[in-house]
Amino acid sequence: MTGIGAETGAQAARSRALAVLRVRGRALGVALLPAAAEVILLTGGSTGHFVGPGWDTARWIVGVLAVLVLLVAAAIAAVVSRARPAMTPTVPVPEKSAPDLYRLVRDLADRLDVPAPSAIALTPDCDSWLEDRTHPAHGPPPPRARDEMAGPVSGHPSHRRAVTAPVLVIGSPFLWWMRVGELRAVLAPVIAGTGPSAHPDIAAARRFVRGLDAAVAVAATPGRCPLIRGLCGALGWVARLLLRGCREHAALMERGVAAAAAERAQAVDYGLRIVAQEQVGLAYAGWDRLLTKVALPAWRMGRWPSRLDAGVVAALTELSRRDRLAEGFASRLGERPACDLLEEPGAVDEAASLLAARLFHGGPAESGPEWSPVDWQAYPEEVVDRTWRADAARLHRVLDALGVRPSLDPTAANPGGATLARVLDHLAEPGPDTAVPETVVPEVLRETRQAADGRAGAEPADETDDTDDTDPATERSAALAAGLSAELAREEVSAPKGATAPGHDSALWDDGALPLFPLQPPRTGRDLLADHVTAMVCCSAVDTAGAVPGLDWLDGPSLLLGGERAADLAPKVLSLIEEGDPGPLRAWLAASGIRPEKPVRLV
Repeated sequence: MTGIGAETGAQAARSRALAVLRVRGRALGVALLPAAAEVILLTGGSTGHFVGPGWDTARWIVGVLAVLVLLVAAAIAAVVSRARPAMTPTVPVPEKSAPDLYRLVRDLADRLDVPAPSAIALTPDCDSWLEDRTHPAHGPPPPRARDEMAGPVSGHPSHRRAVTAPVLVIGSPFLWWMRVGELRAVLAPVIAGTGPSAHPDIAAARRFVRGLDAAVAVAATPGRCPLIRGLCGALGWVARLLLRGCREHAALMERGVAAAAAERAQAVDYGLRIVAQEQVGLAYAGWDRLLTKVALPAWRMGRWPSRLDAGVVAALTELSRRDRLAEGFASRLGERPACDLLEEPGAVDEAASLLAARLFHGGPAESGPEWSPVDWQAYPEEVVDRTWRADAARLHRVLDALGVRPSLDPTAANPGGATLARVLDHLAEPGPDTAVPETVVPEVLRETRQAADGRAGAEPADETDDTDDTDPATERSAALAAGLSAELAREEVSAPKGATAPGHDSALWDDGALPLFPLQPPRTGRDLLADHVTAMVCCSAVDTAGAVPGLDWLDGPSLLLGGERAADLAPKVLSLIEEGDPGPLRAWLAASGIRPEKPVRLV
């Protein structure tokens, strides 16, 4: 039954591939129609059937039209065939750096009776797929038409490009969290897809669709002169028209390929694959949490964690300790992890971590003075503490700009220094005699908009909208939040942009589009203010109450008071900024032994 199902899926895929190729054939036929008409007219004239001034004029008109159409068709065909298709940024894994992993993949391909992938690469995401990289722009062809894993390519030389096996792209978190058997079970249906991919019709249909997609991207490239822009507009229109004609067929073709691969892979580790799929979902949850809660604060500080994949294991182990639904997952850690299939897992993890920072945050492609790696042991001091103090310094700079007087402590070594009491006193709901001037909020918001417009290259926003703010906050909170937004926008404008490393895969995408996959939407003014007030509270706790910065694998930076995590701080901070009520926060500070009147150390 499995063989019948796989054959049915493969047949459906081939049928849809032929439908895609028929779209290409129809486009070619339309391009040849004027030339065919000209041939008929010329033949009729030479045989004495189409004679006279009218036929001569028709031959000239049709001939010129045929030449123009053929030139346009040739230009479009050249762009479609030569345009560089999109390629996923990955970390290449040569066979010499992971012989056991290549051996596992070869064994799977032999059991599935399909061609082995031509190479292996890793991506900082929880997914795995096959990717065709046979286009000349993706690199030189294999020497002697030889596949790195599958051996010599057989068949006629003209078919070599069509049967070259695709690259196997594996999500790097899978290698660290999954055991070897689980990884094998997860990769089986992926590797089985190389069978249908080797069919010449399916390969040709995929190349055609990728070429059209690349042509649309070429046509949309900005910064061209009006003439070239007009020609590119015509190219984009034709490519989009052809894409619409074959989109449904291409989608059904890929569905047939996936169905055939899944049916073929059922004979390999089927029972283990059910368990492994549970680990896929768990790895995805842990990876997403690690990026948003742990990696993102470090990236914003100009540091990139160099062992993100190892951090996934720590995060999911912590989840198994907290969540009763995850009980039993930690016991798997005694089995051989899939990362043991790599010769140097640390170096691979570091490369994948840097690529993750590039894709999800838009950081530079290489380390530098403003973009350096950080290990997990140093994370609390070098990321958490520095983030808190940088935010606290920014908060006090904005307070200075708003003309807020410092809260003096005559007994302090630095009277008039940065204190938490200054923040509390300012954000407390003011009485009639201490109201914020009405011009403060619109003016600061206007600065925020102008800084953001300068960063994006947009036209200045309409000043009539400056007072719009949907966040629940007091007037003073709104003014302070707007000032923080403007200050951050100015810092982002002056920050150095990420540079592309020569010869790196990042040269295959536009740096202006980074980050390709932003983790979170921009923070609102209320979120910014809450983060900065929380940072000021944490700095005061560290400097006056002996607290220490910590790292929570699931929630990111944390404050440790007496060895215990302070988990009840957020609602008290929100009460202050949304309602102007400092009572809950002051009570918490007193109970924790934190002295808000004492100055704190800033960066």
